[in-house]
Amino acid sequence: MLIQLIGVGKLKEKYLVQGIQEYAKRLTPYIKFQMIEVADEKAPDTLSEAEVSIVKEREGERILAHVKESAHVIALAIGGQLWSSEELAAELDKLGTYGTSHVVFVIGGSHGLSEAVLRRAQQRLSFGRMTLPHQLMRLVLTEQIYRAVKINRGEPYHK
Repeated sequence: MLIQLIGVGKLKEKYLVQGIQEYAKRLTPYIKFQMIEVADEKAPDTLSEAEVSIVKEREGERILAHVKESAHVIALAIGGQLWSSEELAAELDKLGTYGTSHVVFVIGGSHGLSEAVLRRAQQRLSFGRMTLPHQLMRLVLTEQIYRAVKINRGEPYHK
């Protein structure tokens, strides 16, 4: 199975990069994992709603340029479903069992995801009602993917 994580913006924090690299390395024996960074739209801190929409649209176009037609897309969104680690594992197992070999998780930038990306997604996933920096979310999601793989293999780690 190929799992891709597409995120907006370049990770600059060394500790986040190292954490993601560690989990990506741990995933190597089990699945193919790729993290793709797309450029964020440069904009001032204060934007009108129309300007925010334009930023999200431009970032969304960059995201969608990396999504293959056959991919199953799971968008991280505040209004998404809440899954436990076991439920994420079961969902990935179900996708693989029924012929989906390419899963893409999408994390938007600081303004979220465009409507086009949300429409393309087959599922929306939320990690709770708390707001987390999108850069940190990449590390958390990568760890959860690793945890899901270990759960599905019946191997210790997830306790």
